[in-house]
Amino acid sequence: MGDSSTNSNRVKLPDGRFLAYRESGVPKEEAKYKIILVHGFGSSKDMNFSASKELIEELGVYFLFYDRSGYGESDSNTKRSLASEVDDIAELADQLEIGPKFYLIGISMGSYPTWGCLKHIPHRLSGVAFVAPVVNYQWPSLPKKLIKKDYRRDILKWCLRISKFAPGLLHWWVIQKVFPSTSSVFESNPVYFNSQDMEVLKRITGFPMLTKDKLQEREVFDTLRDDFVACFGQWDFEPADLNITQESSVHIWHGKEDKVVPFQLQRTILQNQPLINYHEIPQGGHLIVHYDGICDSILRALLLGEEQTLYKPILQLNI
Repeated sequence: MGDSSTNSNRVKLPDGRFLAYRESGVPKEEAKYKIILVHGFGSSKDMNFSASKELIEELGVYFLFYDRSGYGESDSNTKRSLASEVDDIAELADQLEIGPKFYLIGISMGSYPTWGCLKHIPHRLSGVAFVAPVVNYQWPSLPKKLIKKDYRRDILKWCLRISKFAPGLLHWWVIQKVFPSTSSVFESNPVYFNSQDMEVLKRITGFPMLTKDKLQEREVFDTLRDDFVACFGQWDFEPADLNITQESSVHIWHGKEDKVVPFQLQRTILQNQPLINYHEIPQGGHLIVHYDGICDSILRALLLGEEQTLYKPILQLNI
């Protein structure tokens, strides 16, 4: 876990924790657009967002990647919550002086801090893109007939209960039953990934934090557990409650073959928030952020408002 002795660039938060970060793209002082990227479960600031160098320079984009608390080289936060994740983002933006407003891109489980920012600091956001965002099954607006028989909901409910009342038992169960070998249970597993995702996993690092060896470290396990609970536990709002307008420039990118988060759940969000721009990838799985051309499409839609010809938003929201 992170500490103050790391050699990475870092900022010190008001509570004494350190957040590690890295910068990419054009120099901050020359940038027209400034984007903070929020990584997902088991990832880090070293995640790859493969937008083309030509487009980044053409648009003048500055990227700020950071290790969320407990990940990579950032200090753990034993009081992690949705609100604390929002505070970390706002404090990081202030200390690095990226300006009063910025863009956010939330990837997979990095979506819950991103929704939190839309709720608590909407005035700081120029626009937001969610990429394969997770869904909290406790959101009241989700149709019960849609989620009633979803096995993912039952698994999440069980894990939340054990996380709260018997975290030691959960740690044992994950090590002994979920991770029978030293490799990551998520890598090359058709339960979670479609054929395009499997091809992606052949050329990227995958999920090095989600291996049996890493999870045997209790501090690593506790970070993942606390992140999981903050994401899938009780919120004080849901996306349906937010005041999202056309000017909010909110986008959701999701694969129709995503096996981690069913596309039908994303479509229900749009029934309550019709001004969200929804981009559905017909053969896309959960790892669409790594597909060729997707990152360029995300930037063009988010920053320029361009309608994509390769990945058009779905207009018929038949669930």
